[in-house]
Amino acid sequence: MMWLIRFLLFALIIFLFYSVIKYLLNPKRKLELAHEQKRYFFLDDGDNVRKNFLTTYKGVLFEGEKYLGTTDNAFEVISIFIWPRNLASLKGMVREDLQFIERKIHEQYPNAKIDWKSPIKEFMEKSKTPDTPFGIHS
Repeated sequence: MMWLIRFLLFALIIFLFYSVIKYLLNPKRKLELAHEQKRYFFLDDGDNVRKNFLTTYKGVLFEGEKYLGTTDNAFEVISIFIWPRNLASLKGMVREDLQFIERKIHEQYPNAKIDWKSPIKEFMEKSKTPDTPFGIHS
């Protein structure tokens, strides 16, 4: 009987240790922690094209939708649509922040064309056109 109790206690300790390690290494927990600390983090299942990715930067959580297509050599992700989960959290974001996110996504998906959903799309397009006197564009 004593051996059985020792074995069950040992199994319980191993199970608790395994659960703690699994919790600490959970990517979703890391994403939430980075989001709270306003750091950059990219969470993606690279093997599953149908699953959206999540990225956080400066306290804003973005979701990206990947689309598979063909390149010269292979089938790869060629198009990505990104949007913020909460529009109000965009307060204080600048163009350089969004460009940083684009660069980081291009590191993962170099052949992808990145499109932002509204209102970031309009903000990024507006920032590309040079300002001319009196708002006149040719």
